[in-house]
Amino acid sequence: MSSWLEKQFKLAENGTDIRTELLAGLTTFMTMAYIIFVNPGILSATGMPFGSLLVATCVGSAFATVLMAFLANYPFALAPGMGLNAFFTFAVVLGMKLPWQVALAAVFVEGIIFIALTLTKVREAVVNSMPKSLKIGVSAGIGLFITFIGLQSAKIIVDNEAVLVGLTSLRDNVPAILALAGLLLMVVLEAHKVTGGILIGIIAVTIAGIPFGVTKMPEGVISMPPSIAPIFCKMDFSLIATPQFWVIVFTFFFVDFFDTIGTLVGVANRVNMLDEKGNLPRARHALMADAVGTVAGAALGTSTVTTFVESASGVEQGGRTGLTALTVAVLFLLATFLSPLIAIVPSCATAPALIMVGGYMMMGFKDLEYSDWTEFFPAIIAFFMMPLAYSIATGIEFGVVSYVLLKILTGRAKEVNWLLYVLVILFVLNLAFL
Repeated sequence: MSSWLEKQFKLAENGTDIRTELLAGLTTFMTMAYIIFVNPGILSATGMPFGSLLVATCVGSAFATVLMAFLANYPFALAPGMGLNAFFTFAVVLGMKLPWQVALAAVFVEGIIFIALTLTKVREAVVNSMPKSLKIGVSAGIGLFITFIGLQSAKIIVDNEAVLVGLTSLRDNVPAILALAGLLLMVVLEAHKVTGGILIGIIAVTIAGIPFGVTKMPEGVISMPPSIAPIFCKMDFSLIATPQFWVIVFTFFFVDFFDTIGTLVGVANRVNMLDEKGNLPRARHALMADAVGTVAGAALGTSTVTTFVESASGVEQGGRTGLTALTVAVLFLLATFLSPLIAIVPSCATAPALIMVGGYMMMGFKDLEYSDWTEFFPAIIAFFMMPLAYSIATGIEFGVVSYVLLKILTGRAKEVNWLLYVLVILFVLNLAFL
């Protein structure tokens, strides 16, 4: 088995080993396992059965992540995207009063378009057209974004009507205190270069939460998964000839397209997976896994499947190959039977991992060219807009538009890849009409 894994995933060539990859996969899974329950919770508001959605979430995630493992040999995990599932539920089904079957059809069509664009190398070309400064800004922006998500998840940063967000009261706030203690533990372990420090921190906070009632003990360990039949292959294409249907498709398409590109480029840039030209090797294979995963997810009965930024947690633990992704996929399949056990991990245990990984990803700013404002400013705009707009895609929009405009206004338009001009036109149209 070890020789097959070595041959399949080229572990030695990538400077890793089986143990490191397995730990990295477990770490990634722990930081994104919330999607197993959150995604069904959001989509079930449409009337879809929660149990069936849970199975669809796990199976769809596992399928797409296996594709990433074997097609691209990258340590990235996929699952139904947050934000996209909310758009599916609250904008399309509840807002537009459309059946969830129609929304699934829109996701399915979006996936087919992605497959076509990936086969023609359009998506790969977009990934590789981004300049180094923007790749650094996107990577760091994702870091700040997931740090913000982690602080929210731990209830350390909360709503504040006067200034939008603010610090929670730590008095008697056990989950927030446990999260801060877990973060401190993870940093100490990292300072001592302890392998698996993030995972150790997650487990430690989970255990520490038991006597405080933060960690809810399961009633059992194993449960049989519910049937997926009520939502399997239930797409309704009856509205495909209407403009409304294609507006929905385009919105899914636009957000998924640039969320995926941002995540791939950002995480890959952080650990030097980009080649000497700043391009992502095997980008087309990674994007194909994402595209096929979206089509399969729609058929299974869930919203758009996309590459998860939480993959960075496993990468920071040393994951470098598809074996990390394969580990995550196996754990997703096991989760259909072990959901009571997985559900005990509280958000205050995984939140410090997101904060920690966010810090890692912001380290890329050391490679930014600070003396050139046409490179520095777009990177900073992308960096700030991601968390403030709560959207990776929005950060990329503002970064690319400002990059192109600054190059033109400073007489350096020839430095801009022609694809970026096309993206600017699409971004402006998106902001104007959606």
